Amino acid sequence: MNQSLTPAVEQAMRDAARLAVMPRFGTAGAALVADKREGNGGSEPVTAADRECEAILSERLAGLIPGAHVVGEEAVHHQPDLLDRLGAGTCWIVDPLDGTANFAAGTGPFGLLVALADNGIPVGGWILDPLSGRFCAALSGQGATIDGLAFRTVPAARARPVMAVTRLFPDPDRRARLLAELAEGAAVIDSPRCAADQYPRIAGGENDITLFTRTLPWDHAAGVLFLNEAGGRAARPDGTPYRCDDRREGLIAAVDPVIWDRTARQLESLGETLALTVEAA
Repeated sequence: MNQSLTPAVEQAMRDAARLAVMPRFGTAGAALVADKREGNGGSEPVTAADRECEAILSERLAGLIPGAHVVGEEAVHHQPDLLDRLGAGTCWIVDPLDGTANFAAGTGPFGLLVALADNGIPVGGWILDPLSGRFCAALSGQGATIDGLAFRTVPAARARPVMAVTRLFPDPDRRARLLAELAEGAAVIDSPRCAADQYPRIAGGENDITLFTRTLPWDHAAGVLFLNEAGGRAARPDGTPYRCDDRREGLIAAVDPVIWDRTARQLESLGETLALTVEAA
C-alpha cells in the first residue's frame, strides 16, 4: 500500500470539512434536509453538509487511484446497486458525516470516515474529527498513526472495563436484558451513533469495548482497520474478520485481543449475536 495515499486523503478530508461541514455547524445550515427511514424503523438524518461533503470527497478520491470505484453513503441511498462494488476490485468507501444527528443538534461527536477496500477487505482507513482536528490513519500491515505519529492502543488498568453498547436494538427489552447481564462485570454506557468517535475512543483507552449491531461499511471499514492496526481487535462476534461486502450484523471492538476474547465468550454464553434480526426459536 502506497504511503503517499495518507497525506492526499488527509488533505481531501480536511478540505471537505472546511468547505462543507464546519461553516454549517451550529447554524441554520446544519438543519436536516431529509430522513432516510430504514426498514427496521430507524432514522437516518441527512443535512446539506452530508451531501456537499460526499461530493467533494468522491471527486477528490476518484483522482487518487485511476479506475477505483467510489461508494458513498448518500449515493447508495439513491443507487443501492453501488453496494455490489464493495467486493469487486479497488473501492473507496465514504461516510461524509458520521454522527449527523449530533451535528444537526449543534453538538458532537461527529466525524468524516474514508476507507479503501481491495476485493472487500479494508486496506486503508482514515478518520477525521473536525472539532479537534485529530486525524487517525491506518494502512494494512503498516500500523496506525494519529496526527502523523505512530500509535498503539493503550489498555487502561481498570477492575471493571468500560463497555459502550449501541442503542440500535429494535427490541428495547432485549437490549435491557443484555445491559443488565453485562453490568455485572463492566461499567456499561450508551454508545452515541458515531463510529468515527468510538474507534479512536477505544484505541486511546477511554472505552475498553464497544458492541455494535449495525455494521455498514461506511461506518466501520475505516475504524476496524485503524483499531486492528493499532493493536486492538475488531471482528464479528464469531471471530471472523470484518469485510466490506459482508452484510451480516454484529461487531465487537476492543482495546486489546484479551478483552475481545473475554467479551465474545460472555456474549456467546448469553446467546447474544448482536444481530438486529433474531429468528424465533
